[in-house]
Amino acid sequence: MTDAPHISVLLNEVLEVLSPKAGGVYLDGTFGAGGYSRAILQAADCQLYAIDRDPRAVSVGESMEAEFPGRFKLLQGCFGDMEALLAAVGVEQLDGIALDIGVSSMQIDEAERGFSFMQDGPLDMRMSSDGMTAADVVNEQDEAELARILFHYGEERKSRQIAKAIVARRAEKPFARTGELADLISSVVKVTGKGIHPATRSFQALRIFVNDELGELSAALSASERLLAPEGRLAVVSFHSLEDRMVKRFLGARSEARGNPSRHLPDQDDRGEVTFNLIKRGAIKATKDEIAMNARSRSARLRGAIRTSVPAGEVAS
Repeated sequence: MTDAPHISVLLNEVLEVLSPKAGGVYLDGTFGAGGYSRAILQAADCQLYAIDRDPRAVSVGESMEAEFPGRFKLLQGCFGDMEALLAAVGVEQLDGIALDIGVSSMQIDEAERGFSFMQDGPLDMRMSSDGMTAADVVNEQDEAELARILFHYGEERKSRQIAKAIVARRAEKPFARTGELADLISSVVKVTGKGIHPATRSFQALRIFVNDELGELSAALSASERLLAPEGRLAVVSFHSLEDRMVKRFLGARSEARGNPSRHLPDQDDRGEVTFNLIKRGAIKATKDEIAMNARSRSARLRGAIRTSVPAGEVAS
C-alpha cells in the first residue's frame, strides 16, 4: 500500500505550520493512513516518527518504512504516551509535532470496527483491540452515567431521554450492533433541519469515552510542551468543539494570548511562563474548495504554535 485511502484534512495548512526542514526530527502523533507522514517526508529530508494504537495502521507504516528507509519509523501505542514511546527509541527532542484528533476515515469506512451509524457492524468503537467496547458501555453503565457520557462527550441535549430508552431496550435484549443503537436513538431524537443524523452526537460521545480521547489529548499537549525544542512547531487538527476548546485553552494558558494585566503596563512576555507563541490567533479553517472536495474538512479546526525557549511549566490547562 503506497497511497492513503483518504484525504488528509488541511494538509497544506498543517505543512505550512510545521515548515519541515532538512535534518529536523518530527512526530506524526496520529498516523492513521499516513497522509500527514507522507507529506512531511516529501517536504524535507527529515527524520519522522509516527504513533498509532490501531493494529491496522501497522501494515501501512511498514510499507512506508520500506519506502523511506532510515527516515521513518512507526511506533505502536497511544499518542498520549509519546514521551515514553520516543524515549524507547532514543528521541528526547523534536522540531515539530502534528496531531489529527479523532477517528480516521479508514476506521469509519470499516463497518466491522463499529464506528459508523451509517453501516451496521459490531458495536465496538475501539481504536485498539484492548479495553471496553461501546457495547460494554451501553449494556453495563447505569442510566445516570450513560446520560452523563452522552451529554459531556457528545453535547447531546436529549442525553437523559436516550439513556432511559437504552436501559429499557437492553432489559429485553443487550445491544450488539451499531444499527440497533442507531435505530433506538433515532426513535428518540428526530432529524434536524440541518440534516444531521440523530445518532451523530451519541456515537461521538461513546467513541471519545471508549478511547479516552480527551485524556489522550491532554497528555499529548503537555508532552508536546516538554518534547519540542525552541522554535519547534505544534500543529493540532480537531473536529469537535470539546477537543478544539481543550487545545485553545492549553495554548492560551501558555502563550501571549493570555494578554497583559493592563494595557498601561509594558509587555510582559518575559514573565517566565510563555512557552508557546501562537502562529495565528484563532483557528485555521478549510477553504471552500477543500470542503467541496472533502466534506469531513468542514468541521476541522487547526491551531498552531511555536515553542519558546522557556522551560516547560505546570500551567493549568
